[in-house]
Amino acid sequence: MTTTVIQPKWHTTAEVAALLGFGLSKTKMLLLTGEIRSVKVGRNRRVLPAWVDEYIERVAASAEEWAA
Repeated sequence: MTTTVIQPKWHTTAEVAALLGFGLSKTKMLLLTGEIRSVKVGRNRRVLPAWVDEYIERVAASAEEWAA
């Protein structure tokens, strides 16, 4: 028997906060300012996993520029 693992297609704001180790307020601000891309679905914001990765890469690249 094969086991299928279902990966989430979207993250909630709380999930993104947990992934990044940020508080919920900071994460909401990042979403509202567009620092992390998101879409509004009904009353909720949703974030693609790739958009979280984009944010991390952008922040890491910025840190490397400052270190150089």
